[in-house]
Amino acid sequence: METATHHHVEEIARLKANLESCILGKSAEIELLLTAMLAGGHVLLEDVPGTGKTVLIKSLARSMNGIFRRIQCNPDLLPSDITGVSIYHPKEEKFLFRPGPIMTNILLVDEINRATTKTQSALLEAMEEHHVTVDGDVFELPAPFIMLATQNPIDFEGTYTLPEAQLDRFMIKLSLGYPSEAAEKAMIASQRSAHPMEALQPILDSERMLYIQDQVRHVHMDDAVADYLVTLTRKTREHASVLLGASPRATLSLVMASKAFAYLHGRDYVIPDDIKYLAPFVLSHRIILHPEARMDGATVPSVLAKIFEQVRVPVRMEK
Repeated sequence: METATHHHVEEIARLKANLESCILGKSAEIELLLTAMLAGGHVLLEDVPGTGKTVLIKSLARSMNGIFRRIQCNPDLLPSDITGVSIYHPKEEKFLFRPGPIMTNILLVDEINRATTKTQSALLEAMEEHHVTVDGDVFELPAPFIMLATQNPIDFEGTYTLPEAQLDRFMIKLSLGYPSEAAEKAMIASQRSAHPMEALQPILDSERMLYIQDQVRHVHMDDAVADYLVTLTRKTREHASVLLGASPRATLSLVMASKAFAYLHGRDYVIPDDIKYLAPFVLSHRIILHPEARMDGATVPSVLAKIFEQVRVPVRMEK
């Protein structure tokens, strides 16, 4: 494999700088978003409205010169509003496919938990299969395709809980949260004349992103490091407080995310710290605790912390 050469590191650094100029003080969250992007995974952003999610995603689309579409979910939204429809064309005497907003590189699905279960399952197919089925015909999505969905915290009015199967399709779940006081003041200053997003220049194109995603797949993961990762995910299934542990898909997501995170940091190999750092963002939304354990004060982060304590970190032996 070609390592994350100076050129790539510089490209990714510029991409990160682009996003950081639009969303101030959220460097770690931007890094997680880019990790998912490089790993070809989808992201769930859980936040109260107005924390800059849309700006962040639009900035990403602009930075990679990709097609950007946005879907605002509500209970009236039909699967065909997302996938597109077949319309009869009298002149040509046949049905023609009119693509929906999902035919894009970067899809922002706003307030996904306001969509009905039927509409969510149409999204589910696209996330998993990278295609949609309309009237029996299969249409491939553009590449790269990344879906970034936002959901309001669960106690908001009029929301449907996302089914476990759908949550499992998201590689990473994160929250932007409110900006710090310093970042909020800087935000006012930076937007006096125009929004910083208007000045963004594309850093790379879709072809380049596909090339980098391919490079990420070739990042090396040592057998001992892979064993460490698998032991962690398996322990989530065995823990007494856990009703539903991390799935095999979660294991694969953590592998890909760790490779992308290593690449993002200019390395062509994964270290245990990559896994340790990413695990809460990759696993937490896929783990469900027993109600009794929750009543006893257990939380997913506290259970994960205990599992980390139990699993020995592999150490490179010097020859």
